[in-house]
Amino acid sequence: MPKTIRMLKNSLLKAGCVCEQAKGSHTKWSHDLLTDKLILSGHSGADAKPYQEKQVAGYLSAIAEKK
Repeated sequence: MPKTIRMLKNSLLKAGCVCEQAKGSHTKWSHDLLTDKLILSGHSGADAKPYQEKQVAGYLSAIAEKK
């Protein structure tokens, strides 16, 4: 069963990321330790695509490496 967008957003929030609203269902995520931002699209209740799960996992591991 795939994760939902809400689950991915909660993971980012727990890691200390900050959310900025973008156009439509897109959100921009940033963290103080990283210079790049993560764009996440989709409504909170929707199932996440496999590439979105990989992007979030990569972003979270980049944060963990910087700590």
